[in-house]
Amino acid sequence: MAVTLAEINKLRQKSQAGLMDCKKALTEAEGDIDKAMEILRKKGQLIAAKRSDREASEGCVLAKVDGNYGAMVALKCETDFVAKNADFVKLANDIITLAMEKKPKNIDELNALMLGDQTVAEAVTYRSGVTGEKMELDGYYTIEGEKVVAYNHMGQNFLCTLVAMNKECSDEVAKGIAMQAAAMSPLYLKEEDVTDEARAKELASIIDKTKEDEVKRAVENALKKAGINPNLVDSEDHINSNITKGYITEDEAAKAREIIPAVSEEARKNLNDKKIEMISQGRLNKYFKEVCLLDQAYIDDSKITVAQYLASVDKELTVTDFKRFTLRSE
Repeated sequence: MAVTLAEINKLRQKSQAGLMDCKKALTEAEGDIDKAMEILRKKGQLIAAKRSDREASEGCVLAKVDGNYGAMVALKCETDFVAKNADFVKLANDIITLAMEKKPKNIDELNALMLGDQTVAEAVTYRSGVTGEKMELDGYYTIEGEKVVAYNHMGQNFLCTLVAMNKECSDEVAKGIAMQAAAMSPLYLKEEDVTDEARAKELASIIDKTKEDEVKRAVENALKKAGINPNLVDSEDHINSNITKGYITEDEAAKAREIIPAVSEEARKNLNDKKIEMISQGRLNKYFKEVCLLDQAYIDDSKITVAQYLASVDKELTVTDFKRFTLRSE
């Protein structure tokens, strides 16, 4: 049956779908708006299923605060074009507004909440059908404290942080810590929060890296002693390339090919375990100062830590929790 422009516009206003999609859905539904909406929803589910293996690396991250409570959501899509679409941003805003109102405990509860006449999960799937892109609600975080602040980096909706303080302080101080969390990518609040398993895993990784560094240092020293620049023979491709360019001779290349495996094997056999342990422990301590928010160097004064800065404002002031989410690879 033929559908009128008025019917198409009515469905467009209700669904936010494209003109042709609305026309096709209305035609299939024989003019029934509710049936047409269901057709559009099913189309969204079909598109979502077809694109389930695609990577959704763009999107919209939003954080809001109401009194002592804060929430953050990350709605992801495939392209920056869709991420900046007004209807997509509105959906993200509607979701976080709902989250602030209902305070669900986790992302599953948030997905199950009703957003108008459909659940949040259905609304995301439906929007996927409208745009033709994979979409997913990938992050949901909440935070509570005596003082809570949200920060949206550059107002661009790709990196947000939430920070909770143990007592009231100025917005300037709290926002400064939220900006610190955004800029310095902490993984933990303080070293005590690091589990024994995470600590052991990081230490093992550092020990392996330290051993390789010791072997590499021994090889570089042997090459230098033989009059060969280590940077010119650090891989077989470089060796061949540098011979062609005239940076090293065939004889030097042959000598390097003998030195590298021989010295590497000897160095591994003679590693000093106590030295490795001492270096690795120092590196682990440095690592924790980089990834624990309160132990990080304060961005506005690198001579003091975040904890020391807060103590200078109020000796009892500290951070009790923080959340961070970014769409950018780091």
